[in-house]
Amino acid sequence: MAKKQWVYFFICLLGLQFNSANARNEEPHPSLAIGAKAPDFSLPGIDGKKYSLASFAAAKLLVVVFTCNHCPTAQAYENRIIQLTKDYTSKQVAIVAIMPNDPKSIRLDELNYTDVGDSFQDMKIRAKTKGFNFPYLFDGDSQATSKAYGPVATPHVFIFDQNRVLRYSGRIDDLEKPTATPHHFDTRDALDKLLIGEQPTVATTKVFGCSIKWAEKSNWIDLAKINWAKEPVTIDTIGVYGIQKLIKNKTDKLRVINVWATWCGPCVSEFPDFITINRMYRSRDFEWVTISADEPNKQTKVLKFLQKQQASATNYIFNSEDKYQLIEAIDPKWQGAIPYTLVVEPSGKILYAQQGVIDPAELKKIIVESAAIGRYY
Repeated sequence: MAKKQWVYFFICLLGLQFNSANARNEEPHPSLAIGAKAPDFSLPGIDGKKYSLASFAAAKLLVVVFTCNHCPTAQAYENRIIQLTKDYTSKQVAIVAIMPNDPKSIRLDELNYTDVGDSFQDMKIRAKTKGFNFPYLFDGDSQATSKAYGPVATPHVFIFDQNRVLRYSGRIDDLEKPTATPHHFDTRDALDKLLIGEQPTVATTKVFGCSIKWAEKSNWIDLAKINWAKEPVTIDTIGVYGIQKLIKNKTDKLRVINVWATWCGPCVSEFPDFITINRMYRSRDFEWVTISADEPNKQTKVLKFLQKQQASATNYIFNSEDKYQLIEAIDPKWQGAIPYTLVVEPSGKILYAQQGVIDPAELKKIIVESAAIGRYY
């Protein structure tokens, strides 16, 4: 198993422990059985329309895919769902995607392969980025439709015949990696059989992907706050040589360096965004480093601010009053206004440099699409 797969597997194990108390109280949501009729629904699409089974009445076959934004497996299959739509729409096959997760039930460390969550607004962003050519519906409020269909993971495919009887339930194919060639094209095989009046050779398969985030898990943030508060927050001094070493980044981690000060209003206002970003990606090959431009004798004040923010990262304060040394050490191209943020790849390549307040959405996208991090296992 590749390093990134091991990391995500470990995170999943932590997640199971994290939600163990909730799991005992979860209701079972069994998958719809082959031969069952499609449960009706009334769900909002990102295009502003409401959709139900009647919306697809003209289609010979209906494919319902339960998928989401944040899951790396779901992201790995997005292009294949787009291609399925291109290939089968002309054959009277309707394809619709439903997002089943309660956005409030997703922990920050479960967003470590994505730049967006699973909110309705995030769905719009992801669909626009990828150019979705199928209806994308939100079921994150009541999850009634998801409970009726019972998806196991994202993505999970349900294929219904002309009478809207379930004929196939399972995976799209057997290889998650987008650059690999699958051995079994289960969804395509099922559609091809049904289109010629035959039953799928394989009616059900197991489904690999991220678990459905049911509302029963939504107290994660209360548990997280307890754990975050226990994390130690420290600060050390750093000089020109230390900063130069940080910039060279002779590690295997993507490094985000934020230069800030307690007296800088924009620095303070954007600080919570960095806290969120750090909690999202820190379990991967990622490191957030803060460097305070406060006077060295303000170290205690800086530490108190960091502790209040729960900034359990690598924190420094520049050890000299000569701020021009700081500027040159960080980036000779930097004009000196703070906040200033760098994203440094392993080996020292500057991927991003921003003088002024960051755009959190832009920064998260840059992080997750960097070669050192990536969207997939």
